[in-house]
Amino acid sequence: MNLSWVTLTVKNMDESLNFYTEVLGLTLLDRRPAGPQMELAFLGDGETKLELVCNQAVTSFDMGQSISLGFSVASVDQSMATLTEKGIAIHSGPFQPAPYIRFFFILDPNGLKIQLIEHLA
Repeated sequence: MNLSWVTLTVKNMDESLNFYTEVLGLTLLDRRPAGPQMELAFLGDGETKLELVCNQAVTSFDMGQSISLGFSVASVDQSMATLTEKGIAIHSGPFQPAPYIRFFFILDPNGLKIQLIEHLA
């Protein structure tokens, strides 16, 4: 069994798409209406996709404080510098809980924690 996608309900589709494509570098695969006041978008080139759902009828939702999405990066230091240049605040970190991994967190436009992970040799 493979994980096909993770679905996030977002407040603003354009703002979220800009974050996930321009900041994190994901590829937009599909964007389409999904009914009255609802729109879907799928992102990502790997096995697991990210689905964004924007439903204008939903006015309140909670992303949860215990959830994060992890993305691999080549360099934590370079990623932090690039994000800082783009005006993206570092939420926390960097952390190195073991000799083979480093990571830090940022927040997406909806308050979801995004973990950027460097696997060290």
